[in-house]
Amino acid sequence: MKQLKISLIALFLLAGTIARADEGMWLPFLLGRNYEDMKKHGLNLTPEQIYDINNASLKDAIVSFGGFCTGEIISDKGLILTNHHCGYDAIAESSSEENNYLDNGFWAKSYDAEIPIAGLTATFIVRIEDVSKKVLAELNDNMTEEERKEKIREISKKLTDDAVDGTNYTASVSEFFEGNEYYLFVKETFNDIRLVGTPPQSAGKFGGDTDNWMWPRHTADFSMFRIYADGNNKPAAFSEENAPYVPKYSLPVSLKGVEENDFAMIMGFPGSTDRYLSSFGIEQAVTLEQPKRVDIRAKKLEVMKKYMDEDTDVRLNYSSTYAQVANYWKYFIGQSEQVKNNNVIGKKQALEAEFNDYMKNKRLSFDILGSMENYYKMTNDIVNIKAYNNEFLYRTDISLNVVRYKMFWVNAMQDEDPVMNTRAGMIAPRLKSSVMSFFGEKNLELEIEIFQELLAMYIQDIPEDQMGEYTKKIAAKGRKGVDKFIKKARKKSIFFNQEKFESFAENPTVEALEKDMLYQLVVDMMEASEAVTETEEINAAAERLDKANRLFIYHLREMNPKKMYYPNANSTLRLTYGNVLPYSPRDGVTYDFTTTIDGVMQKENPDEFEFNVDPRMKAVWMKKDYGQYADKDGNLTVNFLSNNDITGGNSGSPVINGDGQLIGTAFDGNWEAMSGDLFFEENIQRTISVDIRYTLWLVDKVYGATNLIDELNLVK
Repeated sequence: MKQLKISLIALFLLAGTIARADEGMWLPFLLGRNYEDMKKHGLNLTPEQIYDINNASLKDAIVSFGGFCTGEIISDKGLILTNHHCGYDAIAESSSEENNYLDNGFWAKSYDAEIPIAGLTATFIVRIEDVSKKVLAELNDNMTEEERKEKIREISKKLTDDAVDGTNYTASVSEFFEGNEYYLFVKETFNDIRLVGTPPQSAGKFGGDTDNWMWPRHTADFSMFRIYADGNNKPAAFSEENAPYVPKYSLPVSLKGVEENDFAMIMGFPGSTDRYLSSFGIEQAVTLEQPKRVDIRAKKLEVMKKYMDEDTDVRLNYSSTYAQVANYWKYFIGQSEQVKNNNVIGKKQALEAEFNDYMKNKRLSFDILGSMENYYKMTNDIVNIKAYNNEFLYRTDISLNVVRYKMFWVNAMQDEDPVMNTRAGMIAPRLKSSVMSFFGEKNLELEIEIFQELLAMYIQDIPEDQMGEYTKKIAAKGRKGVDKFIKKARKKSIFFNQEKFESFAENPTVEALEKDMLYQLVVDMMEASEAVTETEEINAAAERLDKANRLFIYHLREMNPKKMYYPNANSTLRLTYGNVLPYSPRDGVTYDFTTTIDGVMQKENPDEFEFNVDPRMKAVWMKKDYGQYADKDGNLTVNFLSNNDITGGNSGSPVINGDGQLIGTAFDGNWEAMSGDLFFEENIQRTISVDIRYTLWLVDKVYGATNLIDELNLVK
C-alpha cells in the first residue's frame, strides 16, 4: 500500500459553534478526552455506552467487514448492514447469467435461501489496550531503525500471545503517531458469512463512476449479510448446522430522520490517511506518482470495458475488479486536483516553518525536515518505476502468477537450507492451484491485453538505465517489439497457456521455469526495479525518513501541548463525530444537506447504464408509497451530508445519532475535499451517507423483504 504515513492535523477544540467540522479519527477507548465536546455537539450517551469491555456497548455492533470495509449489526440475529460496493465482489461472484443478482438484486426470504460467501469474514473488537510503555521501555536511541522494528516485532508477539492465550481470539499490536505510541487490539473473527439481500446495481451503484465522489448523490449504496456461528455462538467454518449469530449488541434503527445540525457519529475501520505527510512528500505524490498511476489505471479500465461491453459473463466476472480500479483512478485524479485547489502544500510549508523555528532552540543533532526533503529528492527519478510496480508488476494477474513463483518457490528451491527446500515442496501445490484458478476464472484474452498494453507503456516511461537487459531488447523495437514478444509468448509461455502450465506443474523444475520467456521478462523487471529502488543510499535515506517522521510528530505534539492530536488511520477501530450540515464549496454555490428520490428520477437516463432506474422502484415512487419512511413533509430522503472525518475502510460505517440509533450508512466523501486524506478541510469536508429510511423503503416497499424489516428494532 502507501509507502509512508506521515502527515498532521491537530484537532482544534470547538469553542461554541456546532457548524464547524470536528476533525479527528479517535480511538474509542480514549473517548474521555473528547466526551465534553461530544456532548456540546449533541451526544446523549455515556462513554461506557459507546465503548465498554465488560458490558454490551456500541463497539459490539461494529465489524470490520472482510478487512476492507465496515459493517454494523442491526438485529439480534446477526444481520449486517454495509455498503453495496463493499458487498460488490460477493454479489458479483454469486451471480451468473441465469441468476443475475448484480443486475436484478437478491432478497433471501428465509435463512436457507441466504448465500454462503467463501472467504468473507466479520471481525469484532473485543478490547483495546495501550501498551506504549511496555514497547517503548525496550527501545533506545542507539538502535538502528531496523533493530528498532525487530525489537517491536519481538515485543508485539509476546504481548499478542499472552492476550489470546486460552481463547479463540486473535490479537495485533499497531503503531500510532509513527511509532510514538502502541496499542494492542484483541479481536474475534467469524468466517461463516452469508449474503442476505442487495438491491440491483441500478440502485446500489446509481450514478456509477460519473457520480462517484460527487454531491448531490442519489445512491442506495447498501447490502445485507448475516453472521452464522456454531451451537455455542462461536466462530466456525461454514456448516449447515450453524445458526444466526446472537450479537452482544445490535443498533436500534431510527425512523426520525435527519435535520440540519443534528449530532452525527460514525464508528468504523478507516484504512489509511497521510495527514502527517510533509510538503515534500505531497509534492512528489501529486506531481509525479499519482498522475502516472492515473495513466496506468485508465488503460486497465479501457481494456476491461471493451471486453465487459461484449459479454455479460465477462461483465459480471470483472464488475468488482473494474469498480475497484475505477474508484482509486478517480480518487487519484481528485486528490491531485484538490491538493492544488486547497493549497495543501502551502499549508504544510507554513506548519513546517513554524516547526523549524521551534526546533532551533532544541539543538537536535538530527535534521528532521532536511531528512524528509532529502528522501524525496533522492527518489523523484524512480517514482515511475515504483508506480509500475504498484499498478502493473504486482497488481495484474499474469505478472503476479510469475512473481509468486519467483518469490515463494524458486527462491526457496535455490536456498541451501533443507528446511526451505521442504517449504518449496509445500508451496508448489498451492501455486499450481492458484494459477489453475486464474485460468478457470479469468478471461485470458482480456488479461493478456492488459499485460500487453501496460508493457508498452512501461517501455515508454521507464528510462533505459532503469531497465533490465531482457526488457531493453524488447524496448529497442518499441511497440513492435512488445507485440512480437506477446505473439511469441502466446505460443510458448506456460503462463499464457493452460495446457502448457498443467504439463509444467505436473513435474515443476526451476530449469524449466527459467526457460519460460514471460518468466524471464517479469524477473528481469523485478530485478531491475530492485537495483534502482533498493540501493544503499536510498535505503539509508528511507531509514532516516522513518526516524524523521517519528521525531516530527513527537516534537510537534510537544510544540502544541494544549492541542489534542489523533493518529493517522491504519484500519483500526475509530470514532468521528460532528453534525448534519450543508456546505458551500465556492462563491455563490451552496449545497443542501439532503437529496430525495425525486432527484433519482430527474437523473434517470435509459440510454446510460449508470443512470438506469429499476422499473420496480419507479412504480412505487409513482404511487408516492413511502409509508413510515417519509419525512415530515412527505418526501423520501435518499442521501445526506455530515461533517464527519472518514476515509476508505469507513465504507459501510454506521452513522449514529445522539441517542445511539442508526440514521444512515456512510459511503463516500465529496469531490471538493478529496485532499482530505492529507489535510482535513474543516469548512468543506463532508461525508455522504445513505439515509436509513431509503434503505428500509427499498427493502420493504419495493422488494418486499418484510422478513428483514421484522428483525429490526425500529424507533419512531
